[in-house]
Amino acid sequence: MTSLFSRIIAGEIPGHFALQDTHCVVFMTIAPITEGHALVVPREPINHWIDMPADLTAHVFNVARQVGIAQRTAFHTERVGLVIAGFEVNHCHLHCIPANEMANLNFSHQEQGVSGERLADAAGRLAAQLRSDGVPGAV
Repeated sequence: MTSLFSRIIAGEIPGHFALQDTHCVVFMTIAPITEGHALVVPREPINHWIDMPADLTAHVFNVARQVGIAQRTAFHTERVGLVIAGFEVNHCHLHCIPANEMANLNFSHQEQGVSGERLADAAGRLAAQLRSDGVPGAV
């Protein structure tokens, strides 16, 4: 199954990456709800998160945890929400969303047409914090 995310991971479509390892990648969504909204995506094109093997699930969720810790610092946020919706793209992905209130987790608040410059800046800030935290794979 080739998905939009498979094409981003393969470099066929531009993406703003903060982390890449053997099993997953982290890149900024093009329609963020808040600044720093990132996606944790397994490299393997698995459609639904419950279909991931247990070891991959553990790895992806651990990376999401590390991303959340970095986002709190990099984007000066109180909390980080984790959402697994799975309707937009048929490729499992975890939304890590810097949040200060419940409204920050409402997908109707997604911003459209965000410039590549803003996405690159957010990816750079997140990657820098991940590197500072000693997270393997931070770009």
